[in-house]
Amino acid sequence: MVTLYHDKSIHVTSTAVQVVDQIFPLAEISAVWHHRGSRSWRVLAGRGAIGAALAGPLVAAAAGIALALWLGHSPTVTIAIIGASVLVGLAVGPVADFLFEHLDRSYARGSRQLEIWIRWQGRPMLLLATADAVRFGQVYRALQRAIEASQPAPQPPRRRGDRAAPAPPARSGPAPQ
Repeated sequence: MVTLYHDKSIHVTSTAVQVVDQIFPLAEISAVWHHRGSRSWRVLAGRGAIGAALAGPLVAAAAGIALALWLGHSPTVTIAIIGASVLVGLAVGPVADFLFEHLDRSYARGSRQLEIWIRWQGRPMLLLATADAVRFGQVYRALQRAIEASQPAPQPPRRRGDRAAPAPPARSGPAPQ
């Protein structure tokens, strides 16, 4: 028995799938399919908020520079306002790495509910429901590999009326000339 995937709630091996405390032998699984739910607006709004947080300091810096030039005060005041605006714009640097990491993780987790279904003993059964796209992909691929490995190798199709070709006769003596 080879383990193809294992985490706290699901264990896929070369002979069976175990979800929490229920075991599904591969020989009893007749079909596997997946279903994608609708998008989560909460996740999409979170991604938009991260984008706004990234753009905020840059917009504030540009607005500060425009304001400094528009006010037309003395060169010292204008340079001070522009300098402060540039510092605000540079603040996005250290924060950007943190925000891009969260944005990247939100794409890895996905924005949809993903489900893996099987037909077990003639009944559809929900095997896994998750919003984690990476975990879904790992479990689904492990299940595909397990089922492919458990099935016998396909035989080439024969035409109707064909019989297996007889083995060539064993020759003894010299070859004909």
